[in-house]
Amino acid sequence: MSSDTDFQGKRVLVTAGTKGVGKAVVGLFKQRGAKVLTTARHAPEEAVADAFVAADLTTITGCAAVAEAVQAHLGGVDIIIHVVGGSGSPAGGFAALGETEWQQELNLNLLLAVRLDRALLPGMLAQGHGVIVHVTSIQRELPLPESTTGYAAAKAALSAYSKSLSKEVSPKGIRVVRVAPGWIETEASVALAERLAEQAGTDYEGGKQIIMNALGGIPLGRPSKPIEVANLIVFLASSHAAAITGTEFVIDGGTIPTV
Repeated sequence: MSSDTDFQGKRVLVTAGTKGVGKAVVGLFKQRGAKVLTTARHAPEEAVADAFVAADLTTITGCAAVAEAVQAHLGGVDIIIHVVGGSGSPAGGFAALGETEWQQELNLNLLLAVRLDRALLPGMLAQGHGVIVHVTSIQRELPLPESTTGYAAAKAALSAYSKSLSKEVSPKGIRVVRVAPGWIETEASVALAERLAEQAGTDYEGGKQIIMNALGGIPLGRPSKPIEVANLIVFLASSHAAAITGTEFVIDGGTIPTV
């Protein structure tokens, strides 16, 4: 994406902005002149954004702390990028998911976005403009029943919530879009591939192939890079995408096998 001044002076919140896709998103916004606040559970070793707040966004108090930090450090927000998400649930299918696991999946992959939007949208509506990007997942269409049922269900709910929100607030100047990545080669996925490779007695490339096979194959032949996903997110938040709202953009190397 060409470098421009589209975000000069814009106030941006990026959740989970210290690693992986979130860190790449923060870097791109800063390059283009935005003032960025990011958040994670623990502070990074070196500053990645203009402001940082440590918070557990799976909690109501953590979301409230971030909303307060946005006001304190940015004086409001023009763009919200919901990157945070993931799954810590055990394998074993539906029977392995108890009340605690289901609540964790919903808190991490749905409710924190709902809570932050609820806290920050009134300010956006008052100013009459803004962009919200919800990062969903192809798992909402392609769940893996052995290990991602809760995660996939929560991401599907996030997608439905995002679509409904877009229909409500787009007429009032707030665009809401979704980005659905497939497998991304982040620090966590590299560690997973290395662990699988060690268990299978192969190298890292072999570990990557194990993951791709579990997904049914990736026609592109590789996972996405964090910067590739970040480029899409930042484009959608820009004025170049001013007519785009209420829809979802898949970036998965062709993993989803249907139209």
